[in-house]
Amino acid sequence: MTKLLSGLLAAGLCLAGAAQAESHMDAKAIQGAIKARQATMQLYAFNLGILGAMAKGDAEYNADAATAAAGNLVKLSTQNQMAYWPKGSDNASAEGTKALPAIWEDMEGIVKASAAMSDAAMAMESAAGTDLASLQGAMGALGGACGGCHKAYRASN
Repeated sequence: MTKLLSGLLAAGLCLAGAAQAESHMDAKAIQGAIKARQATMQLYAFNLGILGAMAKGDAEYNADAATAAAGNLVKLSTQNQMAYWPKGSDNASAEGTKALPAIWEDMEGIVKASAAMSDAAMAMESAAGTDLASLQGAMGALGGACGGCHKAYRASN
């Protein structure tokens, strides 16, 4: 866990440095970064959808599928996403994004939100293959981690 938090803190610091260095990126590069992070968010949503459908009873519980989806969330939440967030790729500066400027103004909050997502994904990975009740029990923290970041750092419209 200490290793993960150190990695997240380093990623947050790198993101801050990268934001400064990349502030002069051209519009095409910024759009590429926006598309990359949106693709990552689609992968989050796809895997969360698998788990959510099982949790709600809309899909039959399958331990292997649940474990795979949860494992994917762990991989997504621990990958280095530094290049996806260049300065100037917020919704006030670029088209086609809901990312608020607050992302680049609150590195401490971003590091905490990233840690919460990773922690929730790891807890889900531990619970998902156990049984349906365990999967359902881990959904609240996972949804809360997603919502915690989206409420603070993503435009609602």
